[in-house]
Amino acid sequence: MTSFPDLPQPWRRPRRLRRTAVIRGLVRETRLTPDRLVLPLFVMEGEKVSQPIGAMPGQARLSIDRLITLCSQALDLGVGAFALFPAIDPSRKTPDAGEALNPDNLLCRTVSTLKTELPNACIVTDIALDPYSSVGHDGLVAQGAILNDETVELLAKMAVLHAEAGADIVAPSDMMDGRVAAIRAALDAAGATDVAIISYTVKYASAFYGPFREALDSAPVDAEDVPQDKKTYQMDPANAREASIEAMLDEDEGADMLMVKPALPYLDIIARLRMATELPIAAYQVSGEYAMIKAAAANGWLDEQASMTEALLGIARAGADVIFTYAALDYARWWRESRL
Repeated sequence: MTSFPDLPQPWRRPRRLRRTAVIRGLVRETRLTPDRLVLPLFVMEGEKVSQPIGAMPGQARLSIDRLITLCSQALDLGVGAFALFPAIDPSRKTPDAGEALNPDNLLCRTVSTLKTELPNACIVTDIALDPYSSVGHDGLVAQGAILNDETVELLAKMAVLHAEAGADIVAPSDMMDGRVAAIRAALDAAGATDVAIISYTVKYASAFYGPFREALDSAPVDAEDVPQDKKTYQMDPANAREASIEAMLDEDEGADMLMVKPALPYLDIIARLRMATELPIAAYQVSGEYAMIKAAAANGWLDEQASMTEALLGIARAGADVIFTYAALDYARWWRESRL
């Protein structure tokens, strides 16, 4: 046996606070409860319809009746907030995204019905044109460019329609400059002063959105004079300082909460914003992040509960107060069973 010289005994032993489950619980720094999660949901026309999304195991496009049933189950599990995304029939998509301003469109009907059936549900609506656009962009397109100011005018009108339908929070995800101020002014002018704004403040031009675009059929179309990506308005993944500029602008324009999207590849950005503002920080565990864990678990490469929980805790630990995640119901069940 190899002998070692006498070594000094450590007087600080961090392992003392890891010795039992009770002690670990006493000193746990990050606690993630279901009431801090937002469940994104995809709604479609029809009745009693649940249409699975191939690239997002466990997720489906739901008709309004099925969506209400799922939201009721979520409320029972402690998840009270829902982000709604409409899967619009292609026949209603146009270059000017006119269906976005139809007060009887799928999204507005969903919000109104959901608030009637489940008045305690907190409804978050997406403010962007891509679900309604026949070219698949978040803004209006002309001569190969995204029109910022003309888009902002439509987004402000869209936010008012959502507020009138009953939305509690509107969430502009478009990344147009100046849209938070325009939306806040429009909501206030319409008397919707209590409707909050979660701004997608830092939304990167990410490769992790693929399954979401399948769910809504909202990828840019391959056509002349249509940009083939969203890099002229979504942020460059290589940039971090730019996130601070976006956060400063959105806070000054009246955002109530700031969003970082995606989450896991940008934990440093969540932490950066957490240090820069007193506003609540939201983060979106996007479809690609969710799908990777689900796929690895299905192949037996990862323990789904352990890895999904670790991912969500990492997002919270970085500084996110609110997490948008497709795993909200799974996590809520796990939390109820084991009080994570």
